[in-house]
Amino acid sequence: MIFNKENKYRDEIIALGKKLYDLRLVVARSGNISQRIDENCILVTATGTSLGSLTHEDIIKVDLSSSADMKKDRLTSEFPLHSLVYKNFPSKVVIHCHPTLINAYFAVYPDIKPITFETKLYLDNIPIVEQDTPTITKPELVINALKESSIVVIKNHGVISIADKFSDALYIIETLEEAIKVAAVARIFKKDIFDELDKGIKADLESDKSFLMFSQEHIQAIVDLVNKDEAIRKKGGELDLTVKLVIKMDGAGKPFRFNFEKGVITKLDSEEDAPFIISAPTDVWEMIFHGKIDPFVATMQGKMKLKGEFGKLSRWYVPFTKVFEKFRMVKIK
Repeated sequence: MIFNKENKYRDEIIALGKKLYDLRLVVARSGNISQRIDENCILVTATGTSLGSLTHEDIIKVDLSSSADMKKDRLTSEFPLHSLVYKNFPSKVVIHCHPTLINAYFAVYPDIKPITFETKLYLDNIPIVEQDTPTITKPELVINALKESSIVVIKNHGVISIADKFSDALYIIETLEEAIKVAAVARIFKKDIFDELDKGIKADLESDKSFLMFSQEHIQAIVDLVNKDEAIRKKGGELDLTVKLVIKMDGAGKPFRFNFEKGVITKLDSEEDAPFIISAPTDVWEMIFHGKIDPFVATMQGKMKLKGEFGKLSRWYVPFTKVFEKFRMVKIK
């Protein structure tokens, strides 16, 4: 039974390798793939192999709890990164590839301006990690970046994507590659469109005051900013943003319920009765409030949990995007 399971996984890796090659996300002998078998064991493509023509023998089984296995012959030079991913995240698959357009774009630009809704919803801020060599010699930097996003760009090298299944890891790579295509075409039409790349709202507000995260004062300061914003009020009125939304921090503090009426928060309380409840661990909320990840993106990537139908919430995407911008503008201690 275990043998059949491993062979099934090997077949999946072979199929993915061919797809990556056919999509030209890898060429020659570049890139590597891995998949978790169980808590300790993974399968990873060997060094020097072409992902477009893999065989079962090109895929190595490694027990991460075995020091001997960690030194097996033919292990890819990127194996330390793969092993650290599985030790730090519950993810079940890792794709490392070298997309042409992504590499070219981030070689000259430090960020991507979200033109389409898909770019904003699925990607938001893409972490960029600098490396000094052709091989990833500082995997701990990539691990830290993966805490912000399920996809990370390694400058002048490629990307790494993690997920629970290969299709999800591949889709986010394809989404970024497509976003770069859109950016390139947009620049043809208007050459100055990326002369000042959007960096999100990170300016200080009216004072330098900071708050304890998820304190009453912290959330109230956000409410005050939202209610002062004419754009939120206008769009909220047009779209009838009338709903109750709860935000909560896993395992700590009290929940906060925003009672919206046509884009205005008319009441802030601590009830949990609401059609939409957004929850996340402390470290994820810190990234949200520091502007390192967008709540919509965090939800799509599974870093935040949403109780309620995302499709219904997304009808208010525009005003809620502006609301979440206010989250970033209030300083936390």
